Amino acid sequence: MDYSISNLDWALVRSFLAVAETGSLSAAAREIGSSQPTIGRQIRQIEDTLNLTLFERRPRGLELSEAGQALLPHAQAMSDGFHALGRAAIGRSDSVSGPVRITASEFTAYHHLPAIIARIRHEEPEISVDVVATDRTENLLYREADIAVRMHQPRQLDIVTRHLGDLELGVYASDSYLQRTGQPASLDGMWKMDLVGYDRSDLIVRGMRNMGIAAQRDWFATRCDHHPVYWELIRAGCGIGFAQTTIADKTPGVTRLFPEIPLPTLPLWLAVHESLRNTPRIRRVWDILAEELTAVIS
Repeated sequence: MDYSISNLDWALVRSFLAVAETGSLSAAAREIGSSQPTIGRQIRQIEDTLNLTLFERRPRGLELSEAGQALLPHAQAMSDGFHALGRAAIGRSDSVSGPVRITASEFTAYHHLPAIIARIRHEEPEISVDVVATDRTENLLYREADIAVRMHQPRQLDIVTRHLGDLELGVYASDSYLQRTGQPASLDGMWKMDLVGYDRSDLIVRGMRNMGIAAQRDWFATRCDHHPVYWELIRAGCGIGFAQTTIADKTPGVTRLFPEIPLPTLPLWLAVHESLRNTPRIRRVWDILAEELTAVIS
C-alpha cells in the first residue's frame, strides 16, 4: 500500500489534530483560525493521502476511527517536534523586534493590559503585540502564546514562572443600588440582598464555603461567567458582588462593603517557555509586564 508520506505536510497534520481534539470541523476551524470548508478539505486530503478513514460521523460530531486513534500519538509527536523547532529558532534571535503574543484573563486583559501595551509600543516600536484575552489556559508549549499572565501557578515542565504578588478582592455594590436598599449592617444581612455571582463556575460558591458560609448557587439573583460583564452588572446596580480592589476602588459610583473582612486573594503569575525567556523581545516585554503589574498590586 502506498501511503505517499512525502505528500503529508504539517498543515494536514495540524487539521487532523484539531478535529481529533475538538470533535468537529467548525470547532477545529475556530481553534486554528481557519474555515470549516478548508478543514474539511484538508481532512479529506489527508485521508486520501494515507488511504485511510480517520474519522467516523456520529450524532454529536466526528469521532476518531480505529486508524485515526492509532495515528494520533504519532501526529502529536510531530506537533511537539514542530513547536520545539519554532521555539528553538525564536530563542536564538538577537533582534528586539518582531511579534510577542500575550495571553491573560478577560478581566486582566481589559483593565490592566492596555496601558502596559501602550508603553511597550511607545518604548519598543519594533515589537508588535498580540493580546489573547481568554479565561482558557493557553498552551505555552505549543506557542499559542509567548507570555502568559495567570491567576494560578503553571505546573508544566519547561515553563519559567514568576510570582508578582496577590490581588486583593473586596465586596462592592453600586451607590444607586445601595440608595434603594440601604447598606447591609452585617454579612448575614448581605446574603439576603441581591447578589451577583457566576453562572457555570463555582469559584465564588467554593470560596464562600471555604470561609464557612454555606453558599448556594440560587443565592445569586444575577449570574455571569464573563468577568468584565460581571463587573458591569455590579456597577449597573444589579446587586452586591466581588471585584479586584485595584480596579473597583478607582471606579466612581461604587462602594466597598465590609473592608475589614479578609477575603481570598488572586495570585498573579507571569509564565514563559524556558527556551524563549532570553529572547531579547520576549525578555523586554516580560520585564515591562513584571514592572507594571507589580506596581498595580502594590
